[in-house]
Order: sequence, then C-alpha cells, then structure tokens
Amino acid sequence: MTDTDRPQGTPDPKPKGSTSRAGRNLPAAIGVGGTLGVGLILILSFVPEVWFPVVAVAIGVASWEVTKRFRESGIKVALVPILLGGQAIMWVSWPWGVTASIVALAATVLVSMIWKLLAQGLQSAPENYLQDLAGTTLVLCWLPLMGAFGASMVLEDNGAARVFTLMIVVVCSDVGGYVFGVTFGKHPMAPAISPKKSWEGMVGSLIFGVVGSILTVMFVVDAQWWIGLILGPVLVVCATLGDLVESQVKRDLKIKDMGTLLPGHGGIMDRLDSLLPSAFVVWAILGALL
Repeated sequence: MTDTDRPQGTPDPKPKGSTSRAGRNLPAAIGVGGTLGVGLILILSFVPEVWFPVVAVAIGVASWEVTKRFRESGIKVALVPILLGGQAIMWVSWPWGVTASIVALAATVLVSMIWKLLAQGLQSAPENYLQDLAGTTLVLCWLPLMGAFGASMVLEDNGAARVFTLMIVVVCSDVGGYVFGVTFGKHPMAPAISPKKSWEGMVGSLIFGVVGSILTVMFVVDAQWWIGLILGPVLVVCATLGDLVESQVKRDLKIKDMGTLLPGHGGIMDRLDSLLPSAFVVWAILGALL
C-alpha cells in the first residue's frame, strides 16, 4: 500500500511541497491518512454499521478508477456490469453473508459475458473479447468480492474489533516496512516489479505487523495471543503481495497511480491494494479460530 513506483518510460513526478524518498508529498499524505484514520476509528467505535456503506462507496469509487484506467489502456472492461454488479456483490452479503456475494459474482460474470458479446450489436463481432472479459472478471474479483469480506466482517460477533485488527496490522506492516526500508534498505525484494521495496523493509513489516497483531488480538479482540501470532505474518505477507500485484498492474498500464482523489496517496484504489486481500485473510483466520 505504500508502493510509489513509476512505470518505466514515464517522467519523474514533481509533487509540490516536502517529499519523501518515495516521491510523495509527505505532509499531504500524512494529513489525508490521519484524517481517514480518525474517521474510521470514530465510525467503528460509535456507529460500526456505517462501516458497511463506507466500504461499499469506497469500492464503487475504486472500481470506477480501475475501470477508467483499464479502458484508457485499451482494455474495454464492461463498465456497467462492474459498477452495478459490483455493488450487488457487496450489498447481498449484508443479509445473506459472503456466500451470496459469490453467487452475485457468478451472476455478474455471466451478465458481463453477454454484455461484451452483444455490446457492438448483432451485426458485428466483438473485438478483444477474451482480453476485455478477463479484465472485467479481474476487477470484479479484486475489488467488490474482496471488499465484501471486509465489509461483512463488521456484522459478525465483535465485528468492529475484527475490522480494527485488519486496519491496525496493515498499518503496522506499512509503518515497519517504511521505517526499515528507508533506514536499512539495501537489498531489493522484487526490483523488476517494485524497485523501492527491500528485504530489510519486509523484516520491518514482519516485526511491526506481528507485534501489532498479537497486541490487537489480545487487547482489542480479547482472544488468545497465539491467534495474533498466526495472523500477523500471514497478513503481512498477504498485504505485501497485494501491494506488489497493484504495482505490476500499474506497470503494465504505464501509470503511477490509479487515481488522484487523495493528495499524497493517489486514488482510493491506491489505498486499498493491501487491504483488499488482507480483508479476506482476516475474515478467514479469525472466523476459523475465534
């Protein structure tokens, strides 16, 4: 989620104000991140049910950002099925659980298959049908399906605490990776995908993430410490891989950020890259062990 790599061949960005080694406007990033963090804490502490529509709106905006970027690069994903079907995938999990989200995903993919087949009319054959359909399916699985796990978690027993665990551990992983990467980073982890990520940063992510996971599970979820010991490293690895996945997608699309909505951060999707797969991990592990 802290990835800031530029695709090869794109000019150096020139952000205004103080910038970090990663090339971000650091004051803006801190201000936006702090505001979002305080808002989420207040929601989860006092009106946790609002978490669900907040996630649904964020997924809708992120889906628009990704769809727009795909279409600009020539991958004509099915816009209407993604936006409408994506919201259906999210909202059906409120009354019926994530099983209903999987059913809604299958239905939306079927609609997308027909949509892309007939979008140009019956007299013309579709162009790049497989590419466009594959991109559509990727967006649906990547955003609304993963988002449904994160949103529906708040409806479970002690749901707000589970969501807090997701947010706290991912933030700890981010902070540890940044601190260790900036201070000690010398050995690139995956230079062909994300040149700024280092093995030293990964060590920092693991240390901060595991400690944060154990403490959060013990004092927020009120569960056994060993659950945090299991969750922490799995969540850190998943968050890092989620970051790398978005990095590679942006590299393929030859863009720096998915959007521009959040100063110092990029778009909504640029804040969700680590959280989306991590939401599934937290849902699965806490659901199995609590």
